[in-house]
Amino acid sequence: MFGFLNKNKALTISAIADGKLINIEEVPDNVFSSKTMGDGFAIKPTTGEIYSPVEGTITTVFPTKHAFGIKTKQGFEVLVHLGVDTVELEGKPFEIYVNANDEVNHNTKLAKMDLNMIKEAGKATDAMVVFTNAENPELNIDGINSEVKASQNIGELKAKVKS
Repeated sequence: MFGFLNKNKALTISAIADGKLINIEEVPDNVFSSKTMGDGFAIKPTTGEIYSPVEGTITTVFPTKHAFGIKTKQGFEVLVHLGVDTVELEGKPFEIYVNANDEVNHNTKLAKMDLNMIKEAGKATDAMVVFTNAENPELNIDGINSEVKASQNIGELKAKVKS
């Protein structure tokens, strides 16, 4: 059974950080680049300030502080993942500003990444946004391979929601 997103009510997506907006296929992690978890995008951050890409409710803050789950009112489940293989850093390079059940919007700061600490550990700092339950997603992201600002509107998602 699928829930359907009203095509007139597309999900607005914002940049989660200042930095270079890239295709998810460019992320140096096969789980993300192959879209195994879903379609999305990534930003190579130039500052460590991370904001919510959507309006919704925080469902999960991972204990290692490297990832968040957000559920939108349209029913989309969104994963925000900070860095590649950063789970191994046990939360040290992250400062978290939200908790489960918090309401968030495009101006809500989720976290701060210590980009230098992540790089010194030999990890990539790419910050990924993945729509994990979008069926046949029509993801329209503007400005791929350009510099974006946190909270800047970068596109929209139209899709069915897996339920």
